[in-house]
Formats: sequence, structure tokens, C-alpha cells
Amino acid sequence: MAFLIGGANSAADTGPYNIDNSCRFNDDDSACLSWTPASAGNRKTFTFSTWVKRANTGSTTGLFGSSTTGSPTERFTILFVSECLYIQDRASDENQLVLHSDNIFRDLSAWYHVVVAIDTTQGTEANRVKAYVNNTQITSWDSESYPSQNLDIQANFDILHTVGARTTNGTSATSFLDGYMSDTYFVDGSAEAPTEFGETDEDSGIWKPKKAGVTFGTNGFKLVFKGTGTDQDASGIGADTSGNDNHFAVTNLVATDQTTDTPTNNFCTLNPIDKLAGSITFSEGNLKAAVDDNGNTRGNFFVNSGKWYWETLIVSGDSVSTVGIAEPGYYSGNLFDGSSTAKGYIYINDGNKRSPAGSAGAYGDSYADDDIIGVALNMDDGEVTFYKNNATQDVAFSSLSGDHGIYYQGYGGTATVILNTGHDSSFAGNKTAQNNADENGYGDFYYSPPNGFYALCTKNLAEYG
Repeated sequence: MAFLIGGANSAADTGPYNIDNSCRFNDDDSACLSWTPASAGNRKTFTFSTWVKRANTGSTTGLFGSSTTGSPTERFTILFVSECLYIQDRASDENQLVLHSDNIFRDLSAWYHVVVAIDTTQGTEANRVKAYVNNTQITSWDSESYPSQNLDIQANFDILHTVGARTTNGTSATSFLDGYMSDTYFVDGSAEAPTEFGETDEDSGIWKPKKAGVTFGTNGFKLVFKGTGTDQDASGIGADTSGNDNHFAVTNLVATDQTTDTPTNNFCTLNPIDKLAGSITFSEGNLKAAVDDNGNTRGNFFVNSGKWYWETLIVSGDSVSTVGIAEPGYYSGNLFDGSSTAKGYIYINDGNKRSPAGSAGAYGDSYADDDIIGVALNMDDGEVTFYKNNATQDVAFSSLSGDHGIYYQGYGGTATVILNTGHDSSFAGNKTAQNNADENGYGDFYYSPPNGFYALCTKNLAEYG
């Protein structure tokens, strides 16, 4: 059995509709997609739907936006403000629509399905804007101001539109998303319910995607992120697959930002909320961590059965760095200071290994910058084996029991690592992708996982965890 910190919203058995790809947006790169329609669509009635997996909760991050040039700018935006969903329409320096949710969305292991349906022709003001997260309509708002009847929203006409950011001046983007987006729709001319895009899994009760049968209208689009090109065409990352050819331009995204982490197969990442001590900077969709000052961080999946494989690229390490596994429930500054009953097991860059029971002892080869450390965690037999550049260092620890997950720790200086649980074998462009899957066909690894070991993703967890 496995568990996830916070519980990721991803069904294990998704039936006939599977999503292959997502796009990873790194806010430090100012990455986004943009498009300007050739003409106006229906500005009173439209729907935006997307799946999003957030990578932080401490900033303002845009999902979708549009704005005019000139002064004052007119704009429409859907975004997260810290942990809350925020929808705004503004014209002539006045807000025409403001909805700021009481609900908070802070689970960084979860895929959220966000739907915003606009229909300003409705007589009842609360029916003019409906917002849903995972099929639950938001009805309690910290700020609540609806548009007037038959208002033209500042979207869906020939102005700049962005996905993965918002725009406030009609020429550039801001408030960039930190996280992943997948299965993104814009429907021009109808206000759709979330049941058009998703359904409840019969076995798990989890809200999951389904193939939508919508009529897209003139300016409608669907982004599935199957392309890897950077041009504004059918082969690009921002390719529109609705049939309308409303392709998006690509800004600061590259082929390696296409990942296999999706709402139909959710992969393990690091969890900034579960940062244990010290100073840690997360990026690249919570796969990259710069750890210093005795910083500790863990993954958001823990397992107590099954056989699991993941990889770590050592980007840089001017201090002692460690790759290992740890139990949940540890909250002190140093896993090995004796102040916690939780246990951890690490492979240190000097070639030693260490567990809470004793001092560091000889184990395997030392490792350094640009090396890849593989971890094969066998919870069926209670063992963990580390690999250096695909060469086994033999079993490091045995007699493991209980829940264990991914763990990193730095000492003194800074150690920067990039995790790959099957997202991206290029390690965010730091290596040439090798595209090795596990025996079930899941994941994108640099090296082939050992026989019988699987990627830490929800489809494998449902079968083996």
C-alpha cells in the first residue's frame, strides 16, 4: 500500500481516455503560451477548462488571461492568488467582475481540474460566472462581484491571450505559472459544466478527465501538449488540436518541458510544503532542489510494498550531498541528530552510507557533478540499492519496513539535484533524453529501470503499491 502527502487527485484506472502529456511551466523562466485571435468570438458566453498541478502556493500564478494595449488596459484573467482561485474582468480602470475564493488549493501533489464558465446573458447574476474545481462549484467567495447582464467580457476578441500566465498590457505576460498544465480547453459560444470534461471514477470516486464532445466555436482551442516544437504551428508545444488551428506561440518553453506527469497518471515530485529544515529552493515543477544549510526535503509519495525506481542528477555540490530514502513524520533539523524516531538511509557523495543507527561507513563509489544516482527501493524484500551511472553499488540497507519515500539532504554549502521519477529523462534539459520506460511502459528514464522495478506513478501504485 502507498500513500501520498495530501492525496493526489489522479485516478489509477482511467478507462479509455488517457492523457499522455502535460507541459511544465517554470516561473523563473517566464514561460507561457500566447495567441491573438484574428477576430471576435462570443464575448458574453465561453468556457475555460484545464487540469493544473501547482508547484508552489506563495505567489500569483496565471492560468489564462487576455488584455488590450493602451491606457487604461482592459483585461480578463483566471489565476491563483497564493492558495485561492481568482477571476477578474476589468475595463476603464474599474472591475466589472471579481471573484476571490474562500476555498484554498494548496495540495502540491494533486492535479486540480479548474472550469470557469461565463454566460453574462443570464438573468440571475450568480449564474453569469460559475467556477468549479474537481466538479465542485465554488459558491463561497471572499470577494464577490458579478458582471452586469449582457456584458462583453475582455476576452475572446483580437487581443493578446495567454495560457500559463496572465497579461495586463496587451503585449507581454506576467504572473507566470509554476507547475504543470494538461488537457486545456477554450470553448467559444457555450458555458459548459465540468461534466463535459470529466467524470467520477466508479471504483475510486476520484474526479478524472474524459473526452469532451464540445463544439469549439470560432476561437475555441484544445491544448494537449503532444508537440515539442517551439514554432506556432501544429507541431509546436502550443498546438491547437481542436481542428481550428488556433495555435499558440511559445515563450521560454522547450521540448523537455513536455512531461509524462498527467491527471491520468500522476508522478511523484518533491514537496515544498514538506521541507524539513534549512534553505531549499525548488524549481522545474518541484523536480529541482538547491539544498543548503542542512536542508532536508522529501517526495510526496511513500510506499511500504512494491519495487520502485527513480533517478537523481547531481547538478552541483560544493558540500556533502546525499541521496536516499526516509520515513514520513520527521520534523527536526537533521535526520541523524537523534531527536527524531523517524529513520532515513542515505548514500553520501564521498561513497559512504549512513543510517540513524550508526556513523557513516564504506559503501560504494564516490559521486560528483553530472553523475546520475539511481535508487531501487524494494519494499517487498525490505532493501534499497543505489546505482551510480547505471552501475549497481549493491544492497545498501536491508530489513526495511513501514513507509519510505524519496529524501535529499545537504550539509553546509549547496547541493543542487534534479529528480526524475519518470517525468523527463533529460533532467530539464541538462542531459540528452534516453526515453526508457519501465516494464509497464510508464515513465521516461535515462537508464532502464532494473527488472521488476517501476516508476512512482499512480497507475503503478494502484497495481503494486
